[in-house]
Amino acid sequence: MFRWIIIVVFFGNGGISAYFRRKARQFETIARAEEGVLLGLMRLVFALPLFLSILAYMINPAWMDWSSVSLPEWLRWGGAVLGVGVMPLMYWLFSTIGDNISETVLTKETHQLVTNGPYRWVRHPLYAVAPMMLIAVSLLAANWFIGGMTVIALVMIVLVVVSKEEANLIETFGDDYRAYMKRTGRLLPRLRKG
Repeated sequence: MFRWIIIVVFFGNGGISAYFRRKARQFETIARAEEGVLLGLMRLVFALPLFLSILAYMINPAWMDWSSVSLPEWLRWGGAVLGVGVMPLMYWLFSTIGDNISETVLTKETHQLVTNGPYRWVRHPLYAVAPMMLIAVSLLAANWFIGGMTVIALVMIVLVVVSKEEANLIETFGDDYRAYMKRTGRLLPRLRKG
């Protein structure tokens, strides 16, 4: 049962992402090679094993038995709720950012600063929501390798990807983006006094 929920969660969220990214590519595309060697290497070392392990679990869960952990059933069902709950968030953020979405951290020439929808509170909702989906998959699979790779990916996103993307956005939008940074949180809404 959990395997089928993973398939729904993974391909449901992936389908939403693919749909909006394909639409955005019709207007402008940035090649991943333009990002540089570091980000390409990060994808190879961290993202590829993570996604291959999820794919292996979806095809045949026994292939990932070597890294399974015993989790209470309620926690695995919590992963199901989280994974399914991410889908409307994924749709919301992609429909809000529209044609500005890119597979890279680079800013498109036609990029517009989006500050509505989830971007009203969080500058990088995709980098907050995607790990939630991966955490859900980790719980559903009851797998320490998938969970560990998710944590590593999140650390890399925070330390490298978001920093590079924000540097490009500052270069493109200048003081408008700096003002936006002051009123929003990076991955979580900013807590305000009063």
